[in-house]
Amino acid sequence: MIELFISAFITLFVVIDPPGCAPIYASLTTGANAVQRRAMAIRAVCIAAAILFVFALWGKQLLGTLGIALDSFRIAGGIMLFLIAMDMVFEKRTERREDRAQKIAETPEVEDVSVFPMAMPMIAGPGSIATVMLLMSRADGMAQRMVVLGAMLVTLLLMLGSLLAAGPLMALLGRKIEAVITRLLGVLLAALAAQFVIDGLKASF
Repeated sequence: MIELFISAFITLFVVIDPPGCAPIYASLTTGANAVQRRAMAIRAVCIAAAILFVFALWGKQLLGTLGIALDSFRIAGGIMLFLIAMDMVFEKRTERREDRAQKIAETPEVEDVSVFPMAMPMIAGPGSIATVMLLMSRADGMAQRMVVLGAMLVTLLLMLGSLLAAGPLMALLGRKIEAVITRLLGVLLAALAAQFVIDGLKASF
C-alpha cells in the first residue's frame, strides 16, 4: 500500500505540478489583494478537486459508455503523459502557461482566475484527468482505490499551499532552480508514461 501511495503521489505531483503553477498564479493575481488571492486559490483547488474526483470515480463507466477499452485508454494516456514530459524537459509547457497568463493579466481589472485558467486546465487539465483515471484503473479493490484518492488529495493540498504561498515560494526558489526541478520531474514522468504504454500493450496483446 505504501508503494502504491508513493507511486500515485509522485505521478500526480509531477503532472499537476504545484511548484510550476505557483509562479503562474502569482503573475495572474498581481492586482488582487491578499483576501482575493486566498479566496481564488481555495476556489480553484476545490473546483479542480471536484472535477478530478468525478473522473476518478466514474471515468471507467464513461469509457464503457463510449465503447473505449481500458487498455486503449492506458496507451493513449501514456502517450499524452509522455508528450507532457517532453514539454517539461524542453520548457514548452512553462512557456504556454506563461503566454496564457500574460493574455489574462493584460486585462486592467482584477479578474477571477479560479475557474479558468487555474482550476481547468492548469490543475484539472487533460493530463491530470487521464492520470487519475489510469491510476484508478490499475487499483485493485476498494482499499487501493482509497490509497489513490488519498494521494490525489495530498497533491491537491500541496497545490493549495503552493498557491497561497506563491509569492514567497517564487522568491525562495528562483527561476533557475525551478527550471532544473521541472526538467528532472519531466524525465521521471517520461519513464512513468512509458510504463503506462507498456502495461496497455501487454494487456492488449
